[in-house]
Amino acid sequence: MDVTRLFKHLLTPDWIARRAFPEAALARVEDAIRKSERSHTGELRFAVEAGLDFMPLARGETARARARALFSLLEVWDTAANSGVLIYLQLVDRRIEILADRGIAARVDQATWDGVCRRMEAAFRAGDFETGALSGIREVTALLARHFPPAGENPNELPDRPVIL
Repeated sequence: MDVTRLFKHLLTPDWIARRAFPEAALARVEDAIRKSERSHTGELRFAVEAGLDFMPLARGETARARARALFSLLEVWDTAANSGVLIYLQLVDRRIEILADRGIAARVDQATWDGVCRRMEAAFRAGDFETGALSGIREVTALLARHFPPAGENPNELPDRPVIL
């Protein structure tokens, strides 16, 4: 167990996520997701978490493992075309993870998603969380629009509102 990581997570208050993403920024992210989903058949979820609780830290849970758990918890997997994408920000570890359901993962490889994450991280390092989030959503939108253009009815299967954990 990494004691430094443990203390950083446990001593970081949850409101740090709200400071990075105040209500106005969350509304703009929600709007970007809503507009994005009109241009493809994918479904986006955006989740931000300041720090992890003790038990996940004691188990050595990584940001990637936490994103996998949230993929299930937020029901990103539960779309008719297996077309869900989760963008997860873990603020204390300064990690971004993008997970795509199997329908999308068959066409867009993880290295492409990782590239989007690294570009978002550059904006976040500069303290510009909203710009980083919106540019990441634009990149995800472009990938989904290219591989999964809308065809016929395109219901909104998942909430567009970002989740602060």
